[in-house]
Amino acid sequence: MRVIRDNFKQEIKNPTFIALGSFDGIHQGHRALIESAIQAAQDYNKSNTNGDLKAKTMVCTFKNHPLATINKDLAPKLIMDNKQKVEILQELGVDIVNFMEFNKDFMRISPENFILNLKKFYNVQGIIVGFNYRFGYKNLGDVELLHKLSRSVGFDLKVVEPVIIEEEIVSSSAIRYHIQEGHIERANKFLRSPFMLSGKVIKGRQIGRTIGFPTINLSYNKKFVIPKGGVYYSYVEYHKIFYKGITNIGYNPTVDGKKLSIETHILDFEKSIYDEQVKVYFISKIRVEKKFNSIEELKEQLESDKKYAKATNWNLSYR
Repeated sequence: MRVIRDNFKQEIKNPTFIALGSFDGIHQGHRALIESAIQAAQDYNKSNTNGDLKAKTMVCTFKNHPLATINKDLAPKLIMDNKQKVEILQELGVDIVNFMEFNKDFMRISPENFILNLKKFYNVQGIIVGFNYRFGYKNLGDVELLHKLSRSVGFDLKVVEPVIIEEEIVSSSAIRYHIQEGHIERANKFLRSPFMLSGKVIKGRQIGRTIGFPTINLSYNKKFVIPKGGVYYSYVEYHKIFYKGITNIGYNPTVDGKKLSIETHILDFEKSIYDEQVKVYFISKIRVEKKFNSIEELKEQLESDKKYAKATNWNLSYR
């Protein structure tokens, strides 16, 4: 897969079928859209066997969230970083992903000129969007305008209907809500993969070590959405090996913690991995965080959490 960062400077000769959107999280709705673009490119290639240039599937998204440029105070917390997006898009079979930069020049492009540029620079033959897609200066472009432009500019248009799971439309905003409310299993269903936070292991207060439950403390980026405080069944990826874990998000009230932390006790793991990178995958919520009457009572609860984690396997029902 080719990764580019282009605001209409490069030219792509191959015919392209372009999926447009912000793709924060690459959830089930996004996957339906991308799969539709891949299918359209394959159909085009089957019917144009004499052509020298094969059609390519392209995902056009943004390096940065548009609201971070328009008004930083309104920018939502991110679900996924661009590196993780690239990994998923490659797995899905996308040929080209373009991380466009949403800057002040880009935000002034009219809806009509945006589409004309897709045709001029990327040889677009088909555009695939979600039912509520908006684009161009002040978000003035919509699906109705795209239908008109498809006829005048000359491209196929596919509008993908929303994906509905358990009577709720799958969307990035819904996923953010469920993560922030601790509904991690529902968020994972919408994402079709476990929500993940990555970062460097940093030193904490090391209280867990004194009671037989050593933890790794994750240095997290505040740009990303954080699950609601509580104890979660998790998996930790370290050097491409997965380990079961119990992750606590909160303030450690039993030991008078003052600062929000993300701490994970990794089962059957004794290495010291300070300053190393890990990924923490949140599978399900075990319980809320609570203040215990004593350290002994806390240890009993942690033993119970550990038994739960040992007896539970990664739930792949949402895949």
